[in-house]
Amino acid sequence: MRHEMKDKPDAFKALMANAKFDLGRSDLPHQSLGRALTPEEEALADGLMQVYAEGASGPAAIAAGLAKRGVVSPQSGKADWTAESVARELAALNADLDRAYAENGSGGGHGGDTGGTST
Repeated sequence: MRHEMKDKPDAFKALMANAKFDLGRSDLPHQSLGRALTPEEEALADGLMQVYAEGASGPAAIAAGLAKRGVVSPQSGKADWTAESVARELAALNADLDRAYAENGSGGGHGGDTGGTST
């Protein structure tokens, strides 16, 4: 992993902080907190951040960047990304994270919690 990324501002976090104002969704910056991300989802997020940091934009360029890095799809378990599979993967992941947030609020993603409730 490249170390120079640590010195750069986190554009994604800034985007999410502004999204609650721009999109009218105050929950958007915290959607993934409804449950912990899987290792595959974390790897996808890291891969996306690397691809975006290199200036890729658009589904085809993002797919090429993920495939080049060997990032495995959490759904298929394969690294054969296409523009269509990027769109499907992100839509499915976002829907699942939205469900987890709706069910668990923002507390389910802390400390490896998988979103279950304790009694």
